Amino acid sequence: MAESEMFEKGLEVRRAVLGADYVDSSLAKADDFMMAFQRITTEWCWGYAWTRPGLERKTRSMLNLAMLTALGKVPEIKLHVKGALANGVSVDEIKEVLLHASVYCGIPAGLDAFKAAHEVLVAEGALPPKKG
Repeated sequence: MAESEMFEKGLEVRRAVLGADYVDSSLAKADDFMMAFQRITTEWCWGYAWTRPGLERKTRSMLNLAMLTALGKVPEIKLHVKGALANGVSVDEIKEVLLHASVYCGIPAGLDAFKAAHEVLVAEGALPPKKG
């Protein structure tokens, strides 16, 4: 089946934000059952929402971090911290988003988000590893 224009637009943005290796691996691992989810995510999330003109990618990344904190979705927080860096969100901005989300979502959710973000920021070289 030929992919839709929305899928192609979404695939371009998804690769730019999350990294081509991650996206291409997700698509390659998808069987027919999981490919239905890959299509809807790529078309709706990345092709529709992320390509709209009303917000910059940086702002969308910050919103995602706050929403994912609220939902307690640690694996997605990790993925989107890396994406936020790719979209120009600074370490200080990530910290402020997570602090703000912690106040509204609760300390346990904030703690999980901070731990997840810290792990990614260190792995990506945006923060130095803790010594000792």
